Amino acid sequence: MLPARHNGWMPDIFNDFFDNNWMDRPKATAPAINVIETPEAYELELAAPGMTKEDFNVHLDEEGDLVINMEKKAENKEGHKGHYLRREFSYTKFQQTMLLPEDADREAIEAKVENGVLTVNIPKIRKVEVEKAKKQIEVK
Repeated sequence: MLPARHNGWMPDIFNDFFDNNWMDRPKATAPAINVIETPEAYELELAAPGMTKEDFNVHLDEEGDLVINMEKKAENKEGHKGHYLRREFSYTKFQQTMLLPEDADREAIEAKVENGVLTVNIPKIRKVEVEKAKKQIEVK
């Protein structure tokens, strides 16, 4: 069974527009990310419907930047009686690197997945601690 191309009342220009085989389609879709700043912390929210904590790897790289890896392997559903003509339900693989601000407390970052959203809490270093970290070194 194939989708109908002509329905009689809609001009062909609309059918041609919605039949987007002529457009290149990206192989992956990047999840939406929100970044919220409060006086105490930065909070990053990443939309991840259907993902579990096992699907994520959140870590700091060698430069101290936050790296979020997400990978979901496609499930083979037993008893499926056909093949997909089009399938866009899942992310295959995603990686995002976030440059952290100077006042981010890299030692206290926490992450959790709840209701299809990965939330990463990045506490801020208090201003006094930031000033100590910027200590001028005397050149001799």
